[in-house]
Order: sequence, then structure tokens, then C-alpha cells
Amino acid sequence: MSGSDQEDRWPTRERRTGTDRRKHPERRSGGTAPAAPESERRHGQRRSGPERRDDRAWQPVLIDTGVLDTFAPEDGLLAAARAAREFAQAPYSKFKVGAALETVEGAIVSGCNIENATYGLTLCAERVALVKALSDGHTVFTRIAVVADTQAPTPPCGACRQLLWEYCGDVEILLGNLQALTGRYRLSSLLPLPFDRRLL
Repeated sequence: MSGSDQEDRWPTRERRTGTDRRKHPERRSGGTAPAAPESERRHGQRRSGPERRDDRAWQPVLIDTGVLDTFAPEDGLLAAARAAREFAQAPYSKFKVGAALETVEGAIVSGCNIENATYGLTLCAERVALVKALSDGHTVFTRIAVVADTQAPTPPCGACRQLLWEYCGDVEILLGNLQALTGRYRLSSLLPLPFDRRLL
């Protein structure tokens, strides 16, 4: 088979970028590809977000160390997170976590951690609650509570912080155990330098 026949049958890909050079002949000659229209660029396809949250809330908020004294014990968000924790599927770690996400309308969507034998497929409680809420059509959130059976506060992991920032903005984070509130923060305190749409 000749080289030209082989090129007609199989797309030739650049080793680093994976670009099909048959579709981009300027790549062969060292030319410069024309810039894609603004509408075709990646950031043009992303949700802008102003309808979901106020950008003024993106200013970093320091941790308030006195809020534990003013927290209302009858707050239902922690109770919802504790109830969700009972459904956690954690046969490997035995570490059960519950989360409850509050929408701007006052609805509460809960979630628990779901583990898998392929550990990388494990889902955190915060992500389960967030995906459930988004799939039900909720887009504006005010608070999330996270509960685990620990004495120290159990904050969201890094991946959960990133997703919460993307879809919830600078929400309030309530941390608790089976008896009491153990911490109360703004998400900006836990994720002080996020990667978000402003960098795209």
C-alpha cells in the first residue's frame, strides 16, 4: 500500500494534539490555522451564571468563629443531612456521610456517599445532593450541610468544593456530627483561589 493510499484510509494525527491533519492542511505546511468564531470557542458555550448567583458574593469571606453560639439547634438542614447519612453505601471505608443542599426557594435536597469497588467511581455525599438538585431543575442554592460521625468538622473534599463553587457560588457550609454543629464557613474560605469561568 502506498503512502498516499494509507493516508486516505487512516487519519494522520499529530502526536501531541491529536489533530486530524487531513482536515487541517495548514498544519502540514506549518501555517497558522484561522481563529475560530467567538461562538465556537469553548467559553462561548459555557453558562454565564449571572442568573444563578450574584457576583458580589464571590468576594472571600473570613471564617466566623462565633457562629456556633448563635446557631439555632432546630435548624432542619443538619437534621436532613443526618437522615441522608443513614442511606450511605460505604462497605469499604465504613465512613458514612450525609449532605443536605438548600435551594433559594427553601427546598432541601439530600444525598449520601456511594462507594464502589473501583474506588475512583465513589461519589461523595455533597456531589450526590448537588447532582440530584440540578437534575430536578434547581439552580440557585444558599447553604449545604455535611454530617459525619466525627468529633472534628468534616469539610467537603477538593473535588466537591470545586463543583459546589461552579454551581452554587459562595454558599454557606454547615459541618456537623451526630450530635451538634461543628463548623460553619463560607465556601470561599475553603476554596480561596478557585478555577472558574472568570479564567476561561
